[in-house]
Amino acid sequence: MKNIQFPSASYDEWKEQAVKALKGKPFESLFTKTIEGVTLEPLYTEEMLADKLGDYLEKQISTIRSLKDSDGFKVAQQVYGENASQFFTLLQESIERGNDCITIDSRVPFHWDEDNLSRLANCLKENSFKIYIENENDPILGVFDKINEPSVKGFIVSSEPTDLDTFNNVRTIAINTVPYHHEGATAIEELAISLALASKYAEQAGGFEHVISKAFVNFAIDTQFFSEIAKLRAFKVLWKAFSKAFNVDRLAAVPILAETSLRSYTKADPYVNLLRAGNEAFAGLIGGADYFTVHPHDCLTKPTGKSIRIARNVSLVLKEESYVENVLDASGGSYFIETLTAEYVEKAWELFLDIEKAGGIDAYSQSGKLQTKLDNLFQSRLKAVETRKHSLIGTNIYANPADDVLAETNPQFAQIKRLAITFEQLRVNYKKTEPKIAILTYGKLKDFKPRADFVEGFLATVGVVPEKSGEITSLDAAKEWLERADYGYVIIAAKDEDAKLLVPSLLEHKPENLLVDVAGKFKDEREIWLSNGLNGFIFAGQNIVEKLTEVHESLKGVQQ
Repeated sequence: MKNIQFPSASYDEWKEQAVKALKGKPFESLFTKTIEGVTLEPLYTEEMLADKLGDYLEKQISTIRSLKDSDGFKVAQQVYGENASQFFTLLQESIERGNDCITIDSRVPFHWDEDNLSRLANCLKENSFKIYIENENDPILGVFDKINEPSVKGFIVSSEPTDLDTFNNVRTIAINTVPYHHEGATAIEELAISLALASKYAEQAGGFEHVISKAFVNFAIDTQFFSEIAKLRAFKVLWKAFSKAFNVDRLAAVPILAETSLRSYTKADPYVNLLRAGNEAFAGLIGGADYFTVHPHDCLTKPTGKSIRIARNVSLVLKEESYVENVLDASGGSYFIETLTAEYVEKAWELFLDIEKAGGIDAYSQSGKLQTKLDNLFQSRLKAVETRKHSLIGTNIYANPADDVLAETNPQFAQIKRLAITFEQLRVNYKKTEPKIAILTYGKLKDFKPRADFVEGFLATVGVVPEKSGEITSLDAAKEWLERADYGYVIIAAKDEDAKLLVPSLLEHKPENLLVDVAGKFKDEREIWLSNGLNGFIFAGQNIVEKLTEVHESLKGVQQ
């Protein structure tokens, strides 16, 4: 086998074979345009990478590998607790079970009184930490009055830098892009904003040297696996370019903190969040994050001891069983990842310069440009989910109608804009009204099954399990079933030729208050069917939320 050699194929040769396999579809159908405006190729080659980066490739790789702040992937498990006693018990347990960095959101359901601050101080003296605070007057900051060792190491995450200069190893300048991420930012905006925030803090501090010693960046990692890897790698390249602009002689790595994104987390079918978390944590590990926080799969409602342990173990399994931590820049040299990294660097730097020309991040925000951009991006993502162009497993596709959407909400994450919220609200509405819904399945099973299954999945997104008529093979039987139907809403599922014969006749005999839709588009018949009493259509690519909201409003009107 050692003597066997396979002939190498050029991109053009591969393209020729791909075109044949497409059987008439355009070659361009293999290209994917991302929300960042980057076009993903179906194949990346060494030649393409050389054309894109040339001699710069080695510099990009060496920069990424040299700007690693820590010697590994640190587990930053957030500690929860319903009271102080439980909180400190779980804190100690997390340390004993692999937590490298105590992570605390100061908005706990108990007071940071003198006793609790003293207990916390004892923990922080022995362990590194990451603390989220609301402002510089946050009561939890009183813990530093009780710490005499200036060598403690940690991070303070806040909207503005915090004054803790006597603690040299506590980084208090948070370049926190997570809020922008949850507002809708793509990797490009997050990267550009990270530099704009650093520029702002350097100006406030009167120099970049203070920023280098006290800053860290905090990213949310979403489900786009390769994009998130490229995002973290691109930040290091951008940080080097940014530092050079301040004439920094000795380039120092800035710690990269990351956490699982809650933008794609869901209340319904929350165990899918486990899979999202694993995917995101793995991207963070490969991308070079120094500290990583996995949010429990049920963190949107109320984390349990079990879910917290599972969240911690997600990072521990990746850290100790994948061996990726033992590889420096595991994705380095990948034609795809290196190209994507370079494209993110180019686009993010361009946006950063635009922000600076506008007067900096504050002026850019106050102008309304940033919020408009983020709102448009979020709406674009939301539309993709609502039309199933982007899958949100367990929510807009493969939904389990038996799942309940818990009314309870964790106040820490209540304000986060999530893609599943519109589905969750609609599911709650349908559960309150409990409308009677059925599918009229016409013809043999093989004829109606594809459309009936589609309609079932469509309705499952709002927790509805429709009844089905079973095989109805004659027009008279269909009329009789419809006239006897004790439902508020019926969807007709049949193959095209059957539906074209069936629908006009059924519309003549349907009960007055019965809402009737048909599965399929039927563009030619649309207007005349609607004018004769058809409510509408259900079809692939339709906005599920808009359609089922309209249906729910109509059903409420009938019931009232």
